Amino acid sequence: MNRFFAYFSGFPTHHFPNEIAARLKKEIPVRSNLIFVSAWPFDYSRNDDDAAGMHEMFAEQGIGFEHFYVIDDRTESKQALKLITEASCVYLMGGNATEQMRLICDKGIRDAIIACSAATLGVSAGSMNMGKTTVDIWESLVPYEGLGFADITVIGHFSYEAEERLDLMKRVSMNRPVCAMADESAIFIRNTQVTCAGEIHWIDKGIITEFSSNLIQIHEEQNR
Repeated sequence: MNRFFAYFSGFPTHHFPNEIAARLKKEIPVRSNLIFVSAWPFDYSRNDDDAAGMHEMFAEQGIGFEHFYVIDDRTESKQALKLITEASCVYLMGGNATEQMRLICDKGIRDAIIACSAATLGVSAGSMNMGKTTVDIWESLVPYEGLGFADITVIGHFSYEAEERLDLMKRVSMNRPVCAMADESAIFIRNTQVTCAGEIHWIDKGIITEFSSNLIQIHEEQNR
């Protein structure tokens, strides 16, 4: 499938770096409907504010959408499915990864997200759920099945100064490699081509090395 995916850690400045904005502009030429999928399903005001703010990040780069909507617990299952099937871009928001996956399953849109042709982006919890295996380190170190767009386990907000987070990442890596993304970074996938921007690390058995795009292909080969 000729489909575009982007994994993000986070943008604390609330602006896309120019390199990332340029890639999004190239890869999402049709910008009719941007569909956000909440990771705080019951926090409606937060979802509305975050969706508006995140869309503004696109708009300020000249890549705004005609319409944007958020799927959260207010959204009827039938409407959620319609939104996904008509999406130009699906954006899995940040927050609580396990709650986001619960929402996706409860609304019956998991298969639709996997099967649709829309560009699919994820930030923080959203990017975690886009991988084959998800570990929400603040909820449990027990993995669960993600959406499987790439055979990686993503954990965002990497920083050597965030000692507790780093320790949890290393603990997860004893059982599976962790793709540890710093803020302002991105992994882009189009077909089998993987490229990245910003600071990204690979943690395996507690050892931190620099991320290389071919690590995803290697990991896929090892797990076929």
